[in-house]
Amino acid sequence: MAPALWSKEEEYSCQYGSPTYLALCGLGGIVSCGMTHTAVVPLDLVKCRMQAEPSRYRSLMQGFSLTVKEEGMRGLARGWAPTCWGYSMQGLCKFGLYEVFKLRYSELLGPERAYLYRTSLYLAASATAEFFADIALSPMEAVKVRIQTQKGYANTLREAAPKMYQEEGLWAFYKGVTPLWMRQIPYTMMKFACFERTLEALYAHVVPKPRSECTKMEQLGVTFVAGYIAGVFCAVVSHPADSVVSVLNKEKGSSASDILKRLGFRGVWKGLFARILMIGTLTALQWFIYDSVKVYLRMPRPPPPEMPESLKKHSFFN
Repeated sequence: MAPALWSKEEEYSCQYGSPTYLALCGLGGIVSCGMTHTAVVPLDLVKCRMQAEPSRYRSLMQGFSLTVKEEGMRGLARGWAPTCWGYSMQGLCKFGLYEVFKLRYSELLGPERAYLYRTSLYLAASATAEFFADIALSPMEAVKVRIQTQKGYANTLREAAPKMYQEEGLWAFYKGVTPLWMRQIPYTMMKFACFERTLEALYAHVVPKPRSECTKMEQLGVTFVAGYIAGVFCAVVSHPADSVVSVLNKEKGSSASDILKRLGFRGVWKGLFARILMIGTLTALQWFIYDSVKVYLRMPRPPPPEMPESLKKHSFFN
């Protein structure tokens, strides 16, 4: 399902689907995820504390005020280093492996079925990629949440990681991987499938001219809008599991099922507005940056998939 490139092949720095292309996609994922998650650390910190200590952090603005009052402005940046490292590695796997699995699954299905079942294709490719991405993310996510929610435990990555290993061993970094899968796999499936189909719908029904006639900046603008729409859905789908992760990495000896029972239905939705604000912006910026990296590196950026000629000749589709 590799669509035709825009124009002359020599305009591009690599061939679509080549190892170089896939490696650069991974680089784009590092830049987009690492930068955006690090930029919203203050919002993420307050959101995690609202989930872990709802009695003290009752709302987004009150949480910001309390954090600044107790820890100063520098307190809002707690956990920035594990966030940067963790989400950079996650972005490498998320975007790079998504492109790999999308290509491989398309080859297995063939062009006709790849087009007809493209939503399922996006869902399968993104779920597989995220499975591996969360294994890469889990250690730094555990360190980040411990720094942000357990006051007095540690202030930096260099201080927290060795301490966690001495106290709980390697398991301290991976005990949250199952709830991470619960949170991130549905999130990423929605992120990629919703983005791909929204982008297709915007060019088909909203953008007043064909994609080939749009400038690169106009195309990046459409990418941002599609990314934000996808991000809102992502936040809602993944929020309950995110609440469990925030509490689980704060407490020793607790399981995901224990925390889920204790939080209850209302508890797992605490901090949803903050997460929608954060994830909507994050997702839009990630897709914008990822697409911008492709433009900067002169990589192929295929348009939304078109119906194969063999299907166009079929009476059902006519």
